[in-house]
Amino acid sequence: MITGLAGRLIAAALICTQASAGTLTATLADGTEIARLAVPEGSGWCVLWNHSVQGFEVQDCYENRGGAMVLTRSHLPDFAAGLDHIPGRGEQLSDGQGGYWIEDLDEPVPGNAYILRPGSIAVDHRLRTAQAEVSLSRLAPRGRVTIALIPGES
Repeated sequence: MITGLAGRLIAAALICTQASAGTLTATLADGTEIARLAVPEGSGWCVLWNHSVQGFEVQDCYENRGGAMVLTRSHLPDFAAGLDHIPGRGEQLSDGQGGYWIEDLDEPVPGNAYILRPGSIAVDHRLRTAQAEVSLSRLAPRGRVTIALIPGES
């Protein structure tokens, strides 16, 4: 048994590790889990897809903030159909390549989850973290997928 200062430091490290843990899951309507990705406190992930008309990649990016799923920014390479900035919702900044980022969205996702219907492989809805990328379109094209952040788990 470790006691004294060393024991307290190990206990504090374990508590910090537990508090900072988080898991991003993608689950089908029947409860089948098709993706499980670690997203520690302060780390982020993006949902990416190819625009159905223009074909370029669009991104919505999130962060684990104290166990809450928060939409932080979006990248839109063009003002194509369905893509626009809503004034008062984040700040629109040029990406230097003809598109734009919407920064500082800082919108918590109610219930830490939402439903997505992945498009065909041409649209290719994906989850991307710093360590992995999962194609939801390959695993569940046009299915009902719940994307959820589970805090305190990894």
